[in-house]
Amino acid sequence: MAKKKPKKIKRKLLDKYRLVILNENTFEERLSLKLTRLNVFVIVTLSGILLVGFTILLIAYSPLKEYIPGYSSTALKKQATDLSFKTDSLQQVLAMNELYFTSIKKVLKGDVSSEELNRDSIVEATKLEISEVDLNPIKEDSLLRAKVEKEDKYNLFESATSVTNFVLFPPVTGTISEPYNVKEKHYAVDIVVPKDTPIKATADGVVVFAEWTAGTGHVIILEHSYGLISVYKHNATLTKSQGDLVKAGEVIATSGNTGELSTGPHLHFELWSDGYPINPTNFIDFE
Repeated sequence: MAKKKPKKIKRKLLDKYRLVILNENTFEERLSLKLTRLNVFVIVTLSGILLVGFTILLIAYSPLKEYIPGYSSTALKKQATDLSFKTDSLQQVLAMNELYFTSIKKVLKGDVSSEELNRDSIVEATKLEISEVDLNPIKEDSLLRAKVEKEDKYNLFESATSVTNFVLFPPVTGTISEPYNVKEKHYAVDIVVPKDTPIKATADGVVVFAEWTAGTGHVIILEHSYGLISVYKHNATLTKSQGDLVKAGEVIATSGNTGELSTGPHLHFELWSDGYPINPTNFIDFE
């Protein structure tokens, strides 16, 4: 019986059947196919595999996958990437602003390391830097100069040239009651002036701070070129606001006696270069 059963199954799989399609009205034979159960099983299996593979490819490589739960949208991925880049940029900007405000707080509190700058040493260092530079003209420079001389030879007007030096303007004139003193951490000069005396900007710059503080009253801070910052404290009023552009000699405040640390009408004036305090009397004549 065990031998007959496999033969019976094999015969059933290989037995041939005819699939006939007839015209119902005329009984005309339209299509005739010879099939076996094995052929039908193979064809159905292959068709199922092809259908599943085509469906997977259609979902994986077409926008249809966005409508299937579990797949993320391409647009959402792009938005997430853009937001990630923007977040990183904002973090960098916030870090820079934090460093900037920290330096401003140090200027207000005077909680920084001091450094004495000698004007003569700066001049000597500049001379040394100039001496190290090779000022001999190259061939291209000589050709350019010759070309410019030929073009300007018959010009009716000569080009005007001017040399502009960075000069500090005295904010007020008066008597210095307390000079610059590093040992006592007095990184400023106090100039005695009558109340409501106009306080002027020492150089062109922009107002980076203009607020009231309990210890020093009305304070205004200007940022200038070459990393220079000037600070004006104990003012009665401020005529400029944060973000305003000012010119050298322009009135920015009026002197007063504001703040807990003030002992009378005067101007507390500080100069900072690249985050270090410098003696204002080395560059400005207050008398």
